[in-house]
Amino acid sequence: MPENLFKVKKEEYMLPGNRACQGCGLSLAYRYATKALHQKTILTIPASCLTVLHGLYPTTSVMIPCLNCTFASTAASAAGLVAGLAATGQTDTTVVAFAGDGGTYDIGIQALSGAAERGTDFIFACYDNEGYMNTGTQRSSATPLGALTTTTPILTKVQHKKDMLKIMEAHHLPYIATTSPAYPIDLYDKFVKAKRIVGTRYLQIQAPCPPGWGYPPRDTVKIARLAIETGIFVLFEIEDGKFHFTSRSKTIAQRGRRLPVVNYLEKQERFQKMSMDQIESLQKMVDSKWQEYQKKAEG
Repeated sequence: MPENLFKVKKEEYMLPGNRACQGCGLSLAYRYATKALHQKTILTIPASCLTVLHGLYPTTSVMIPCLNCTFASTAASAAGLVAGLAATGQTDTTVVAFAGDGGTYDIGIQALSGAAERGTDFIFACYDNEGYMNTGTQRSSATPLGALTTTTPILTKVQHKKDMLKIMEAHHLPYIATTSPAYPIDLYDKFVKAKRIVGTRYLQIQAPCPPGWGYPPRDTVKIARLAIETGIFVLFEIEDGKFHFTSRSKTIAQRGRRLPVVNYLEKQERFQKMSMDQIESLQKMVDSKWQEYQKKAEG
């Protein structure tokens, strides 16, 4: 049982009336992440859907201090905050960078890699909605094979998604974890744990996006659960180099049963032009990645 099941803070740090889209996977995850981080935290975020959620100056819907930064500089901004807090003796304040996949996989990867190599003491959380959703659903390197975007309108994306988790693992971080809004207690626990650890910590949140992925807003949690049931997205932690499955993925690993990826794909309009060859290629990739994770878990 998750250690914080009965310890989720009652205080709300993300207020109602924010400007997120109906059914936004990010907003569900962000609510529990901010509860886990709570006080003594400073956020930094780039131009993104999260900027929209926070609101237009001078008002905001989030009750944690936040610095808005340029698209490419999220990790550099976090490093600056860490240095400033250390210089003023505020060593009990956690710095947390939140960026989308565009600001993590693509535009922000240089600053993130540099900070991770130096071991700068902050949490970097990537909410992955698999495209540049804030600016009209353009393709990113996190967009999966076969997905339609406004910059791949005819042939779909023909490359597999970049393995950002493996890239971050290569930096030998003290803590890496994946989370999903479909399992909020697992998400909460991982942010609580990350807050206690020193060094660069990386968390990845799958953030289903109704307008970008093409499904009814009421189905966000259903889509997020299907991603885990099919192995498209896997819940795990890597702590000091040791890998282990968590939450629902742990149960699936023990039982050895996953749903075919088509069960996940058929629920989303963005995959409506996906070919059978692409579906087979994606299934093989998911199977291969799952076997890799199982070997890591076995030690």
